[in-house]
Amino acid sequence: MAVKTGEARDIESLNRPDDSAHNAYNATTLKDADNLDEDGHTKRTGNWITASAHIVTAVIGSGVLSLAWAIAQMGWVAGPVILFLFAAVTWYMSLLLADAYRDPRDTGKRNYTYPGAVSAILGGSSGMSGYVWFCGVIQYLNLVGTGIGYTVTAGLSMTAVRRSNCFHANQAQLNANGGESAGDSLCHVSNNPFMLIFGAFQILLSQIPDFDRLWFLSIVAAVMSFSYSSIGLGLAIGKTTESGHSTGSAAGAMATTADKTWNVLNGLGSMAFAYSFSFVLVEIQDTIRKPKIGSEAGQMKKATTLAIFITTGFYMAVGMVGYGAFGDEAPTNLLTGFGFFNPYWLIDIANVFIMVHLVGAYQVFTQPWYAFVETTVYRYCPKNFFTHKEFVIRIPGLGALRLTLFRLIWRSLYVCFTTVIAMLVPFFNDVVGLLGALGFWPLTVFLPIQMHIKQAGVPRFGLKWCILQCVSFICLLVSLGAAVGSIAQIVLDTEDYTPFVTNY
Repeated sequence: MAVKTGEARDIESLNRPDDSAHNAYNATTLKDADNLDEDGHTKRTGNWITASAHIVTAVIGSGVLSLAWAIAQMGWVAGPVILFLFAAVTWYMSLLLADAYRDPRDTGKRNYTYPGAVSAILGGSSGMSGYVWFCGVIQYLNLVGTGIGYTVTAGLSMTAVRRSNCFHANQAQLNANGGESAGDSLCHVSNNPFMLIFGAFQILLSQIPDFDRLWFLSIVAAVMSFSYSSIGLGLAIGKTTESGHSTGSAAGAMATTADKTWNVLNGLGSMAFAYSFSFVLVEIQDTIRKPKIGSEAGQMKKATTLAIFITTGFYMAVGMVGYGAFGDEAPTNLLTGFGFFNPYWLIDIANVFIMVHLVGAYQVFTQPWYAFVETTVYRYCPKNFFTHKEFVIRIPGLGALRLTLFRLIWRSLYVCFTTVIAMLVPFFNDVVGLLGALGFWPLTVFLPIQMHIKQAGVPRFGLKWCILQCVSFICLLVSLGAAVGSIAQIVLDTEDYTPFVTNY
């Protein structure tokens, strides 16, 4: 592996306020205009298929594993209906958001990021407004929170592999001492070392400079997500054939009124998190090349429709079959909550698939944050050795990797931050519910509706305007309730918790 120093590049294009960092960097390295799109950025190569892969990577994540538990809190009647309503609302709002990529729609200037779209459409003549600040704060908090949540889940999956192998290796002793329940004392494992390992992988992958070059990682991650979801589904189907297991009830798990309320609200947050991808939708759309016929919005709508149709089918199957297998005792995480102990090798494979998927999903949700910070620094920071001098590392068989000291240090520190916070708050279901609650209404519902009303000129107090506002208000109440339920559960979980000391 050879290392050489490259010349500091011209960074004038980085000073354009609406450029994303990765495209601006690429644009400065190209001399041939044939390799550029009409906006001066590197020619985009994606299509609706690669966009679908990015979306599936973002959508089918750790959230699918908590859906059996979420449905268990609501029962056979309300659970599936509410899950379907989340899917329908997310799909329709995603179609509206796809039109926001260009303003005016289909033919106007590109908006490279979600906050950029809000600024162009709702920001007024100055491009800044309360909408823009609201969007930026919520989006980037969700990006950080999702990175933390995925680090927690990856650590739990690797811990589950160790525990599964421990149960298998000590099967005779466990049987003599009370069966699988005795494994809780014999097979204690801390997930902190595994979260550190996951963080180390993310530090390496974070040096890939831009989102468009991660297409291969999204393809692999999408395959992994389908694989472990299918394994979980298959194990749950097998569980339903066993005699004597609970099959659930119409009203869901029994609990005191207070506990039932918190659990239902937390379940709503888990369902919302399962469909949390809107805050990277515009960035995903920015990878699509302009088709000869139609627009990027048409391609994105096709990608979104396919992705949500497929994922909703998976969600319904995994959630409902999981609830049918375990009834009101459904685990908070279908594969790491040890609802299943055998076959141990298949559970190990599923959890390895989860980890591989989360490696890619972490990058999908982190690259927009990297781009935002780096664009801001390049725009306002004078040209200097630390932020602009590029070092080229040639990796045999993989090509050249371009680094700057700033990118190396900043991205590494960010990964370290999310890893440390994940070690502090390792509560899977609570974190999932809170993330879903924080992001669902503002980014998935409210802002897409406001941008659509402005772009389409929807008459105020007309029928369509009233329907959209009613949907927005209902979703606001759902998000607020889910947030309250998740926070209440986090408070309860921290009562007997010691920071950085977690054992499963």
